[in-house]
Amino acid sequence: FDIASAAIVISHLIVSLEKEPWRGLASEVAAVIEPELPAVSAEILETIGREIPEYSMPLEGSFGRGVHRGVAAALSQFVELIREPDADRGPGREVYLELGRGEFRAGRTLDSLQAAYRVGARIAWRRIAAAGLASGLDAKTLSLLAESIFVYINELSADSTEGFAEAQSQSLGERLRRQRRLVTALLRSPPPSAGEIESLRTAVGWRVPKSAAALSCHERDLAEITRFLPNEVISATVDATGCAIVPDPGGPGRLKLLQRAVGERPAALGPEGTPANLAGSWRLARNAFRAMEAGSISAPGLVRVDEHLVDLALYESRDLISRLGRSRLAPLEDLTPNARARMTETTAAWLDHRGNAAEMARALHIHPQTARYRVARLRELFGESLDDPESRFELELSLRGKEGT
Repeated sequence: FDIASAAIVISHLIVSLEKEPWRGLASEVAAVIEPELPAVSAEILETIGREIPEYSMPLEGSFGRGVHRGVAAALSQFVELIREPDADRGPGREVYLELGRGEFRAGRTLDSLQAAYRVGARIAWRRIAAAGLASGLDAKTLSLLAESIFVYINELSADSTEGFAEAQSQSLGERLRRQRRLVTALLRSPPPSAGEIESLRTAVGWRVPKSAAALSCHERDLAEITRFLPNEVISATVDATGCAIVPDPGGPGRLKLLQRAVGERPAALGPEGTPANLAGSWRLARNAFRAMEAGSISAPGLVRVDEHLVDLALYESRDLISRLGRSRLAPLEDLTPNARARMTETTAAWLDHRGNAAEMARALHIHPQTARYRVARLRELFGESLDDPESRFELELSLRGKEGT
């Protein structure tokens, strides 16, 4: 057993004493404290009821039993820790975890319970110190005893905080599960029955609106977006995509609210309609969001589907339009890459300006004579199809589809 090993043992002992100062108390101290426990317990309960308004009611029923049990267990366990510092606190923790859970279920914050712990620590120290002085405990022991009481009470408080957080998490998880069942039901086609909707919406506390729309976004952005939206907006992950049901999206100030919540994140808002039409709103919103991800709809932040119907139609028909493009744009394929890019740009300008060379020149920033030369070249490539309305329409579709790929 060398000096280094001794140093390690001492450092571990110091850490243990800092975390559990009662380890430094002689087991005989427990005998001094134990006779005081009934009086300490009675005073703590009486003072809690007097000083903490939330606990001013008679300590009866399950709540009262929990408080009585918590006080009694805390005092007896503290004495046992002095006698046997290595005793397992595990089984006793459940009392304080349950007190924390109970505060959440009662709709309170932890403020009242934390105040009760402070009351308990104050009274316990005052009575135990008096007993210690009467029995002749020295100042060093009394100092360590005081530290032990307050560290121990902090541990109990931490247990209750853990119980509160656990109950809060379980409640949130259950609410999210109920909300997801409601959202997925609303998106079904055909829509669910009125009875099913009534049952699901009651479980969530949601009021069925006269009109609503579906919003689609990244799954990872859903929580952050809905955090800034009113409580009547319900949300869930659907098909690995974030979905929010937005009541009355056309109402006063609603669009600005949605835009602020979304920010620069990509999101798409489907058409507004009755709740029975949410399946269609969701399909369009989800496809518009996918079009945004693919670059077929290039707009930052919130996109309203009704303002991008052509872009969405092109995206949804992209396979057909791509096939059409291979046929209609075939005359450009044999050109060099530079010539192909130049004539593709010229074709689009020709369609936009109905073959007007002067207008094309201004749009393309080229000389009118150059524009006329390019028009002549277009005629060589596409022939009489340029004069056929259906062919021109197919050519324009092909070019628009090519822009969105």
